[in-house]
Amino acid sequence: MKKKILVTGGTGYIGSHTTVELIKEGFDVVIIDNLYNSEAEVVDRIQKISGVKPQLEIIDVCDQEKLDLFFKNNKDISAIIHFAAYKAVSESISKPLDYYKNNLVSLINLLDAMKRYGVPDLVFSSSCTVYGQPEKLPVNEEAPLQPPTSPYGNTKQIGEEIIRDTAFSDKNIKAIALRYFNPIGAHPTALIGELPRGVPENLVPYITQTGYGLRDELKVFGDDYDTPDGSCIRDYLHVVDLARAHVIAVKRLIEGKNKTNYEIFNLGTGNGVSVLDAIKSFERVSGVKLNYKITGRRAGDIEKIWADPSFANKELGWKTISTLDESMKTAWDWEKKIREKQ
Repeated sequence: MKKKILVTGGTGYIGSHTTVELIKEGFDVVIIDNLYNSEAEVVDRIQKISGVKPQLEIIDVCDQEKLDLFFKNNKDISAIIHFAAYKAVSESISKPLDYYKNNLVSLINLLDAMKRYGVPDLVFSSSCTVYGQPEKLPVNEEAPLQPPTSPYGNTKQIGEEIIRDTAFSDKNIKAIALRYFNPIGAHPTALIGELPRGVPENLVPYITQTGYGLRDELKVFGDDYDTPDGSCIRDYLHVVDLARAHVIAVKRLIEGKNKTNYEIFNLGTGNGVSVLDAIKSFERVSGVKLNYKITGRRAGDIEKIWADPSFANKELGWKTISTLDESMKTAWDWEKKIREKQ
Protein backbone atom coordinates (compact mmCIF):
# COMPACT_ATOMS: atom_id res chain seq x y z
CA MET A 1 0.00 0.00 0.00
CA LYS A 2 1.45 3.36 -1.04
CA LYS A 3 1.95 5.91 1.72
CA LYS A 4 0.00 9.12 1.10
CA ILE A 5 1.85 12.39 1.65
CA LEU A 6 0.08 15.74 1.92
CA VAL A 7 2.08 18.56 0.32
CA THR A 8 0.80 22.04 1.18
CA GLY A 9 1.82 24.62 -1.41
CA GLY A 10 2.54 21.73 -3.76
CA THR A 11 1.97 23.70 -6.98
CA GLY A 12 4.62 26.24 -5.92
CA TYR A 13 8.28 26.29 -6.86
CA ILE A 14 9.83 23.93 -4.30
CA GLY A 15 6.56 22.07 -3.67
CA SER A 16 6.15 21.01 -7.31
CA HIS A 17 9.72 19.69 -7.55
CA THR A 18 9.28 17.81 -4.27
CA THR A 19 6.00 16.30 -5.51
CA VAL A 20 7.85 14.95 -8.57
CA GLU A 21 10.54 13.38 -6.36
CA LEU A 22 7.92 11.87 -4.00
CA ILE A 23 6.08 10.27 -6.93
CA LYS A 24 9.39 8.93 -8.26
CA GLU A 25 9.99 7.29 -4.88
CA GLY A 26 6.60 5.56 -4.95
CA PHE A 27 4.54 7.84 -2.72
CA ASP A 28 0.94 8.85 -3.34
CA VAL A 29 0.71 12.66 -3.21
CA VAL A 30 -2.20 14.96 -2.48
CA ILE A 31 -1.62 18.71 -2.84
CA ILE A 32 -3.38 21.50 -0.96
CA ASP A 33 -2.83 24.94 -2.47
CA ASN A 34 -4.79 28.19 -2.63
CA LEU A 35 -2.99 29.13 -5.91
CA TYR A 36 -2.02 32.51 -4.45
CA ASN A 37 1.34 32.42 -6.20
CA SER A 38 1.03 29.44 -8.56
CA GLU A 39 -1.17 27.84 -11.23
CA ALA A 40 -3.36 24.73 -11.18
CA GLU A 41 -1.85 23.58 -14.50
CA VAL A 42 1.36 22.74 -12.62
CA VAL A 43 -0.22 19.36 -11.76
CA ASP A 44 -0.40 18.62 -15.50
CA ARG A 45 3.29 19.44 -15.82
CA ILE A 46 4.05 17.17 -12.86
CA GLN A 47 2.13 14.43 -14.66
CA LYS A 48 4.20 14.96 -17.84
CA ILE A 49 7.40 14.49 -15.86
CA SER A 50 6.32 11.69 -13.51
CA GLY A 51 3.51 9.92 -15.37
CA VAL A 52 1.20 10.48 -12.37
CA LYS A 53 -1.20 13.36 -11.81
CA PRO A 54 -1.33 14.25 -8.12
CA GLN A 55 -4.67 15.06 -6.52
CA LEU A 56 -5.10 18.85 -6.11
CA GLU A 57 -7.45 20.38 -3.54
CA ILE A 58 -7.79 24.16 -3.79
CA ILE A 59 -7.88 25.10 -0.12
CA ASP A 60 -6.32 27.89 1.94
CA VAL A 61 -4.63 26.26 4.94
CA CYS A 62 -5.68 29.31 6.98
CA ASP A 63 -9.32 28.24 6.45
CA GLN A 64 -9.77 25.88 9.38
CA GLU A 65 -13.23 24.65 8.35
CA LYS A 66 -12.14 23.62 4.85
CA LEU A 67 -8.95 22.09 6.21
CA ASP A 68 -11.00 20.11 8.73
CA LEU A 69 -13.26 18.80 5.97
CA PHE A 70 -10.20 17.81 3.94
CA PHE A 71 -8.79 15.69 6.79
CA LYS A 72 -12.20 14.10 7.41
CA ASN A 73 -12.22 13.00 3.75
CA ASN A 74 -8.54 11.94 3.69
CA LYS A 75 -7.97 9.78 6.75
CA ASP A 76 -5.04 7.88 5.20
CA ILE A 77 -2.39 10.62 5.24
CA SER A 78 0.93 9.34 6.60
CA ALA A 79 2.89 12.60 6.67
CA ILE A 80 2.76 16.28 5.73
CA ILE A 81 5.33 18.46 3.98
CA HIS A 82 4.39 22.06 4.71
CA PHE A 83 5.50 24.61 2.08
CA ALA A 84 2.45 26.90 1.96
CA ALA A 85 3.66 30.35 3.05
CA TYR A 86 4.35 33.85 1.83
CA LYS A 87 8.08 34.13 1.22
CA ALA A 88 9.24 37.55 -0.01
CA VAL A 89 11.58 39.30 2.44
CA SER A 90 11.00 42.89 1.30
CA GLU A 91 7.22 42.42 0.92
CA SER A 92 7.10 41.12 4.49
CA ILE A 93 8.66 44.40 5.68
CA SER A 94 5.84 46.39 4.07
CA LYS A 95 3.06 43.88 4.93
CA PRO A 96 4.05 42.32 8.28
CA LEU A 97 0.52 41.46 9.45
CA ASP A 98 -0.22 39.58 6.21
CA TYR A 99 2.91 37.49 6.78
CA TYR A 100 2.28 36.74 10.46
CA LYS A 101 -1.34 35.83 9.80
CA ASN A 102 -0.75 33.67 6.75
CA ASN A 103 2.45 31.88 7.77
CA LEU A 104 1.60 31.23 11.42
CA VAL A 105 -2.16 30.60 11.33
CA SER A 106 -1.69 28.04 8.53
CA LEU A 107 0.94 26.19 10.57
CA ILE A 108 -1.15 26.21 13.76
CA ASN A 109 -4.18 24.91 11.81
CA LEU A 110 -2.09 22.06 10.37
CA LEU A 111 -0.60 21.03 13.72
CA ASP A 112 -4.07 21.14 15.27
CA ALA A 113 -5.39 18.88 12.47
CA MET A 114 -2.43 16.50 12.91
CA LYS A 115 -3.32 16.06 16.59
CA ARG A 116 -7.03 15.59 15.93
CA TYR A 117 -6.70 13.24 12.96
CA GLY A 118 -3.67 11.26 14.10
CA VAL A 119 -1.19 12.34 11.40
CA PRO A 120 2.17 11.80 13.10
CA ASP A 121 4.84 13.28 10.84
CA LEU A 122 5.65 16.79 9.59
CA VAL A 123 8.46 18.17 7.44
CA PHE A 124 8.60 21.96 7.73
CA SER A 125 9.95 24.32 5.12
CA SER A 126 12.21 26.61 7.16
CA SER A 127 14.96 28.97 6.11
CA CYS A 128 18.51 30.08 6.80
CA THR A 129 16.99 33.50 7.54
CA VAL A 130 16.57 32.22 11.13
CA TYR A 131 20.34 32.69 11.56
CA GLY A 132 20.19 36.40 10.67
CA GLN A 133 23.79 37.47 10.05
CA PRO A 134 25.75 34.62 11.69
CA GLU A 135 28.81 35.53 13.74
CA LYS A 136 30.66 32.49 12.39
CA LEU A 137 30.70 31.00 8.87
CA PRO A 138 29.92 28.48 7.56
CA VAL A 139 26.87 28.26 9.80
CA ASN A 140 25.83 24.96 11.40
CA GLU A 141 22.65 23.93 13.24
CA GLU A 142 24.20 24.75 16.63
CA ALA A 143 24.63 28.44 15.74
CA PRO A 144 22.66 30.84 17.92
CA LEU A 145 19.64 32.28 16.15
CA GLN A 146 19.95 36.02 15.59
CA PRO A 147 17.06 38.49 15.70
CA PRO A 148 15.46 38.18 12.22
CA THR A 149 15.99 41.05 9.78
CA SER A 150 12.46 40.71 8.35
CA PRO A 151 8.96 39.62 9.41
CA TYR A 152 9.32 36.73 6.91
CA GLY A 153 12.41 35.46 8.74
CA ASN A 154 10.60 35.92 12.04
CA THR A 155 7.68 33.74 10.87
CA LYS A 156 10.15 30.94 10.17
CA GLN A 157 11.79 31.34 13.57
CA ILE A 158 8.43 31.44 15.39
CA GLY A 159 7.16 28.57 13.21
CA GLU A 160 10.07 26.40 14.33
CA GLU A 161 9.36 27.24 17.98
CA ILE A 162 5.67 26.34 17.59
CA ILE A 163 6.58 22.98 16.03
CA ARG A 164 9.28 22.25 18.62
CA ASP A 165 6.92 22.98 21.52
CA THR A 166 4.15 20.88 19.93
CA ALA A 167 6.46 17.91 19.29
CA PHE A 168 7.85 18.06 22.84
CA SER A 169 4.38 18.24 24.39
CA ASP A 170 2.83 15.50 22.23
CA LYS A 171 4.98 12.41 21.76
CA ASN A 172 2.74 11.28 18.88
CA ILE A 173 3.99 14.14 16.69
CA LYS A 174 7.44 14.02 15.09
CA ALA A 175 8.85 16.82 12.97
CA ILE A 176 11.87 17.83 10.93
CA ALA A 177 12.61 21.47 10.08
CA LEU A 178 14.71 21.89 6.95
CA ARG A 179 16.57 25.19 6.88
CA TYR A 180 17.09 25.99 3.21
CA PHE A 181 19.75 28.25 1.93
CA ASN A 182 19.01 29.69 -1.56
CA PRO A 183 17.17 27.34 -3.96
CA ILE A 184 17.68 28.07 -7.66
CA GLY A 185 17.25 26.37 -11.02
CA ALA A 186 14.46 24.29 -12.51
CA HIS A 187 13.63 20.71 -13.39
CA PRO A 188 15.94 19.45 -16.20
CA THR A 189 12.85 18.87 -18.40
CA ALA A 190 12.12 22.65 -18.16
CA LEU A 191 8.49 21.70 -17.42
CA ILE A 192 8.45 23.20 -13.91
CA GLY A 193 10.51 25.99 -12.36
CA GLU A 194 10.37 29.27 -10.50
CA LEU A 195 7.73 31.60 -11.93
CA PRO A 196 7.25 34.64 -9.68
CA ARG A 197 4.28 36.92 -10.23
CA GLY A 198 5.27 40.52 -10.84
CA VAL A 199 8.79 41.68 -10.10
CA PRO A 200 10.96 38.78 -8.85
CA GLU A 201 12.20 39.01 -5.26
CA ASN A 202 14.88 36.37 -5.78
CA LEU A 203 18.10 36.93 -7.68
CA VAL A 204 18.08 34.15 -10.27
CA PRO A 205 14.63 34.77 -11.83
CA TYR A 206 15.58 38.45 -12.03
CA ILE A 207 18.81 37.46 -13.79
CA THR A 208 17.05 35.18 -16.29
CA GLN A 209 14.25 37.69 -16.97
CA THR A 210 16.84 40.40 -17.61
CA GLY A 211 18.83 38.02 -19.81
CA TYR A 212 15.70 37.31 -21.84
CA GLY A 213 14.95 41.02 -22.23
CA LEU A 214 11.82 41.16 -20.04
CA ARG A 215 13.57 43.57 -17.68
CA ASP A 216 15.83 46.43 -18.73
CA GLU A 217 18.46 45.83 -16.11
CA LEU A 218 19.30 43.91 -12.97
CA LYS A 219 19.95 45.93 -9.83
CA VAL A 220 22.80 44.64 -7.69
CA PHE A 221 21.99 45.82 -4.17
CA GLY A 222 25.26 47.06 -2.72
CA ASP A 223 28.94 46.70 -3.62
CA ASP A 224 30.34 47.93 -0.29
CA TYR A 225 29.81 44.80 1.82
CA ASP A 226 32.75 43.14 3.57
CA THR A 227 33.08 40.44 0.89
CA PRO A 228 35.76 39.80 -1.77
CA ASP A 229 33.88 41.73 -4.50
CA GLY A 230 31.64 43.88 -2.27
CA SER A 231 28.38 42.12 -3.20
CA CYS A 232 26.28 39.88 -0.90
CA ILE A 233 27.21 36.21 -0.58
CA ARG A 234 24.67 33.36 -0.51
CA ASP A 235 24.66 29.56 -0.76
CA TYR A 236 22.78 28.59 -3.94
CA LEU A 237 21.54 25.00 -4.25
CA HIS A 238 19.63 23.31 -7.05
CA VAL A 239 15.91 22.92 -6.38
CA VAL A 240 15.94 19.22 -7.33
CA ASP A 241 18.71 18.57 -4.79
CA LEU A 242 16.55 20.39 -2.24
CA ALA A 243 13.46 18.38 -3.24
CA ARG A 244 15.35 15.10 -2.73
CA ALA A 245 16.11 16.12 0.86
CA HIS A 246 12.37 16.36 1.61
CA VAL A 247 11.81 12.80 0.43
CA ILE A 248 14.68 11.59 2.62
CA ALA A 249 13.28 13.53 5.61
CA VAL A 250 9.77 12.10 5.13
CA LYS A 251 11.14 8.56 4.90
CA ARG A 252 13.22 9.14 8.04
CA LEU A 253 10.08 10.08 10.00
CA ILE A 254 7.83 7.36 8.56
CA GLU A 255 10.47 4.68 9.20
CA GLY A 256 11.10 5.96 12.75
CA LYS A 257 14.77 6.70 12.13
CA ASN A 258 14.62 10.16 13.71
CA LYS A 259 16.77 10.55 16.84
CA THR A 260 14.43 13.00 18.62
CA ASN A 261 10.83 14.17 18.10
CA TYR A 262 12.10 17.41 16.58
CA GLU A 263 15.16 17.61 14.33
CA ILE A 264 16.74 20.45 12.34
CA PHE A 265 18.94 20.21 9.24
CA ASN A 266 20.74 22.81 7.14
CA LEU A 267 20.34 22.30 3.39
CA GLY A 268 23.02 23.99 1.32
CA THR A 269 26.12 23.31 -0.77
CA GLY A 270 28.61 24.67 1.74
CA ASN A 271 29.87 27.20 -0.83
CA GLY A 272 29.35 30.94 -0.63
CA VAL A 273 28.72 32.65 -3.98
CA SER A 274 28.57 36.41 -4.45
CA VAL A 275 25.88 38.15 -6.51
CA LEU A 276 28.52 39.16 -9.06
CA ASP A 277 29.78 35.55 -9.27
CA ALA A 278 26.19 34.36 -9.85
CA ILE A 279 25.91 36.86 -12.73
CA LYS A 280 29.17 35.52 -14.21
CA SER A 281 27.83 31.97 -13.97
CA PHE A 282 24.69 32.99 -15.89
CA GLU A 283 26.77 34.73 -18.56
CA ARG A 284 28.94 31.60 -18.92
CA VAL A 285 26.08 29.14 -19.42
CA SER A 286 23.81 31.40 -21.50
CA GLY A 287 26.32 33.28 -23.64
CA VAL A 288 24.28 36.42 -22.84
CA LYS A 289 25.93 39.57 -21.50
CA LEU A 290 23.78 40.76 -18.63
CA ASN A 291 22.84 44.41 -18.23
CA TYR A 292 23.23 45.17 -14.53
CA LYS A 293 23.75 48.24 -12.35
CA ILE A 294 25.15 48.56 -8.86
CA THR A 295 22.73 50.35 -6.58
CA GLY A 296 22.27 50.95 -2.83
CA ARG A 297 21.78 48.24 -0.22
CA ARG A 298 18.30 46.74 0.22
CA ALA A 299 16.45 46.65 3.55
CA GLY A 300 16.40 43.20 5.17
CA ASP A 301 19.44 41.86 3.27
CA ILE A 302 22.26 40.31 5.26
CA GLU A 303 25.88 40.52 4.14
CA LYS A 304 26.96 36.91 3.80
CA ILE A 305 25.81 33.43 4.70
CA TRP A 306 26.57 29.90 3.60
CA ALA A 307 25.86 26.52 5.11
CA ASP A 308 27.83 23.92 6.93
CA PRO A 309 25.75 20.99 5.56
CA SER A 310 27.86 18.25 7.20
CA PHE A 311 25.10 17.21 9.66
CA ALA A 312 22.60 16.61 6.81
CA ASN A 313 25.36 14.94 4.76
CA LYS A 314 26.11 12.50 7.59
CA GLU A 315 22.73 11.99 9.24
CA LEU A 316 20.46 12.04 6.16
CA GLY A 317 22.98 10.73 3.64
CA TRP A 318 22.07 13.75 1.51
CA LYS A 319 24.25 16.20 -0.34
CA THR A 320 23.92 18.51 -3.30
CA ILE A 321 24.85 17.15 -6.72
CA SER A 322 24.40 20.04 -9.18
CA THR A 323 27.03 22.76 -9.61
CA LEU A 324 26.20 26.47 -9.75
CA ASP A 325 26.60 26.50 -13.55
CA GLU A 326 24.37 23.42 -13.96
CA SER A 327 21.71 25.00 -11.74
CA MET A 328 21.90 28.29 -13.62
CA LYS A 329 21.60 26.52 -16.97
CA THR A 330 18.35 24.82 -15.90
CA ALA A 331 17.01 28.21 -14.74
CA TRP A 332 17.86 29.69 -18.16
CA ASP A 333 16.35 26.74 -20.06
CA TRP A 334 13.14 27.15 -18.03
CA GLU A 335 13.00 30.91 -18.64
CA LYS A 336 13.34 30.42 -22.42
CA LYS A 337 10.75 27.65 -22.49
CA ILE A 338 8.04 29.59 -20.62
CA ARG A 339 8.60 32.72 -22.72
CA GLU A 340 8.35 30.77 -25.99
CA LYS A 341 4.81 29.74 -24.98
CA GLN A 342 3.66 33.34 -24.46
